[in-house]
Amino acid sequence: MFVEVNIEDKILNIQQEITFFNQSTDTINTIVLNDWNNAYSNVNSALARRFSDEFYRGFHLAKEEERGSTQNLTVIDQNKLFLSWNRNTTVPDVVHVRLREQLAPNEKITMQLTYVVKIPSDVFTKYGYDTKKGMNLKNWFLTPARYTNHNFVKYNNENLDDIANAISNFDIELKIPLNNFITTDLNNENFIRDNNSTIYKISGKNRTDFNLNIEPIPTFESYQSNGLTVLTNIDDNKISSIQKSQIIDCVVQFANATIGKYPFEKIVISETDYERNPFYGLNQLPAFIRPFSDNFTYEIKFLKTFLNTYLNNSLFIDHRKEAWIHDAIQVYAMMKYIELNHPNSKMLGSASGFKLLKSFNLTNLDFNEQYSYFYMLMARKNLDQPLNTPKDALIKFNEQIASKYRAGLSLRYLDNYLEKNTVPNSIRELYLSKQGLDVEKDDFESILKKNSEKDINWFFSTIINSRKAIDYKFASFSKTQDSISFSIKNKTGVVVPMPIYGIKNGEIVFKKWLNFQDKDSLYTIERKEADKIVLNYKNEVPEYNLRNNWKSLKGFFPNNRPVKFVLMKDLEDPYYNQILYVPTIEFNIYDGFILGMRLHNKTILDKPFIFDITPAYSTNTESLSGSGSISINHNYRNSTLFNAKYALSGSYFHYAPDATYFKFNPSIQLRIRDNDFRDNRKELIYLRQVLVNREVSQIIKSDFNENYSVFNAKYFNTKTEVTNHFSFMSEIQVSSKFSKAIAEVSYRKLFENNRQMNLRWYAGAFIHNNTNSDFFSFSLDRPTDYMFDYNYYGRSEDTGFFSQQIIIAEGAFKSKLATPLANQWMTTLNGGYGIWNWVEVYGDVGYLKSKYHSDRFVFDSGIRLNLVTDYFEVYLPVYSSNGWEINDNNYNEKIRFIVTLSPKIFLNLFNRKWF
Repeated sequence: MFVEVNIEDKILNIQQEITFFNQSTDTINTIVLNDWNNAYSNVNSALARRFSDEFYRGFHLAKEEERGSTQNLTVIDQNKLFLSWNRNTTVPDVVHVRLREQLAPNEKITMQLTYVVKIPSDVFTKYGYDTKKGMNLKNWFLTPARYTNHNFVKYNNENLDDIANAISNFDIELKIPLNNFITTDLNNENFIRDNNSTIYKISGKNRTDFNLNIEPIPTFESYQSNGLTVLTNIDDNKISSIQKSQIIDCVVQFANATIGKYPFEKIVISETDYERNPFYGLNQLPAFIRPFSDNFTYEIKFLKTFLNTYLNNSLFIDHRKEAWIHDAIQVYAMMKYIELNHPNSKMLGSASGFKLLKSFNLTNLDFNEQYSYFYMLMARKNLDQPLNTPKDALIKFNEQIASKYRAGLSLRYLDNYLEKNTVPNSIRELYLSKQGLDVEKDDFESILKKNSEKDINWFFSTIINSRKAIDYKFASFSKTQDSISFSIKNKTGVVVPMPIYGIKNGEIVFKKWLNFQDKDSLYTIERKEADKIVLNYKNEVPEYNLRNNWKSLKGFFPNNRPVKFVLMKDLEDPYYNQILYVPTIEFNIYDGFILGMRLHNKTILDKPFIFDITPAYSTNTESLSGSGSISINHNYRNSTLFNAKYALSGSYFHYAPDATYFKFNPSIQLRIRDNDFRDNRKELIYLRQVLVNREVSQIIKSDFNENYSVFNAKYFNTKTEVTNHFSFMSEIQVSSKFSKAIAEVSYRKLFENNRQMNLRWYAGAFIHNNTNSDFFSFSLDRPTDYMFDYNYYGRSEDTGFFSQQIIIAEGAFKSKLATPLANQWMTTLNGGYGIWNWVEVYGDVGYLKSKYHSDRFVFDSGIRLNLVTDYFEVYLPVYSSNGWEINDNNYNEKIRFIVTLSPKIFLNLFNRKWF
């Protein structure tokens, strides 16, 4: 290639020659080229859909000049004849070049290409041009796709670092403006400089891709280790170059010994690559409170990025379909490195030494134990996926964290089971035997089986190729002075080897691997003075539940766990019954500030049984209030009905200055999810009985003062992403006084011109209504909320600031109309359209009917300040059935607002991209 770089216009003018050697046994008519830079060209590409799917708005809202593209492509063959090419408009990152003559096996064809590459901004993926007039280039040129199994591998760019390029040799001339510098892992042969530019000649063999950084001020430092040149700009100015050199040398030597010698002369380890795949947990903490030394922080950052780049560049795996091999070796190697160099390090570093934190299991865990907890976080949510799941089908949390960690844990499990260095030797054999060659699907499996003295078919069928949960527990149990007899219950039916340990005073006195049959088995083993026996004591097996894995050999209560009280949140501790206590503060205008102490057993990992009780004190009324719940969660591992939750909940607060309500709510919640976990469509069936006991208020007058009970059944069907949102809800309510049928449809669309449209349709009708009250009536602008579902700060207010709070429910009108209630039926249509950034116009129309009154048509309109959708919004009415509201002298009383103060609800805004 000859590449002329235009820094100012962010474009590359490219003249390229490709010699394609058909090493297959097939005759080829068309050559497929990867053009991943062109994935940035429009908002309909697979890359754009991925961004939308993960709730990233930046690409859709970007200016045209910030996006990238490949333009003006021409292709000429060796006979100087133009070759036709095409790309599918919905798949802009793959180019098909049609050959004039068929290319037979062992024949070559040379093609001349010219084209212009417009580089995207680095704000989307961290690759592209930056604000400092530099470029970090990745997958920026046209290259032949990998040919395997009689086809070209055609993957779209979905920001997964899994391009399937053919293994190639590169010779490149790179012309860049003077006073710019390049960093690359290809070989720099020489350069030529004139008055305006520098031409670098770089080359490399047996590559699928390479790193190229262009900077006005060089940031990369060069280090030498074991004949390898390491170029890095991993950011840490708190340690010296000598300290960095020592760390780099330690990591390089470890990688050479553990995996194999790197086949190239240079390797580039960049801050960009680390930021794309950080060490999660470490990267979330502000620098001033990090409980790790600067040396250790740099070491972990460099280690993770180095191993990732090391394997990417030299082990040619199909990263979309077989990423687990790369991930397993990388994470396994990281754990081995910590065991070797930092055996006493803790998950939260020096925080484990603070007396105030001693009771937290989170601070007492060894550093390597965090991998298991990150994986288990998804397993307990029933969202873990098989390790052989293609990368583009993984939930983001699995793709970035949980599946990577489980892969490494699984390899460590196999290593502990096989012993005799079988796994490390197999890794080195794979690495060395496949240098310069594609790694086929079954290569690693074949090597492991060849080197193993034990049967390991279970490892691939269960651990790699399925998401079956592993959970063993003790069943029958007896002991003597010299021996222990026990049987093991297999709770999930998954048969894998399991280690059993004997513990005495916290020290291991024996370890034995149990190989189970399909049925529960009885064992007798020598006691060796153990005072406790534990299954999976070192958490070697990626097991679903560790809380049922031990028996005490002292006293009469072998499973009696002591109670441990812990402030705030903690990780699950299998040896204690944890009760977490958290001071809470809530607010409504009747109770005032509600000061409580929340007592619960919710650790970071989900549990099958949860209790959550919050006794509280109301400062306004100087009386007790509060809420509480107990629930049972049941996950279905192999069903679209993937979770059922059975719950009892209750709450006791004031609904008026002088009156309280008590709500009791038994419920069943059934969650349905498609087999494609990445599909954002979610379904929910919610069944409950709402029992309400209200005191009669002497201040807030009501035409209905009885206690009541309502059966409520709801069905939700929702699919949400950045560019599109659709939800459907149907509901029935049944009580002795009335019954209702309700339906609601919401739709939100973000257009290519960055304008957003919102539509919501609501319809409800009484099936029967035996009341003479409007307490249960439909409402246009402010539901009475007789089931106490909504977080009103002043639910009984009809004047003043708190009466202006709006809940988007029922009619969802923003203007307050004179007769907003309907005791027969009501239907409304709410709409909005963006006019500038977060400023929108809105309009509502409604049709409603009450008994003994004619049906009515109503409307309103105004301006919506959509600062954070559903969390912080302001509505400014302009014109409605009331007339011109903007001219009203008391206009400030007509302004409506949405404010969500709950941290838990607000956190969902940031969590949704992960799950």
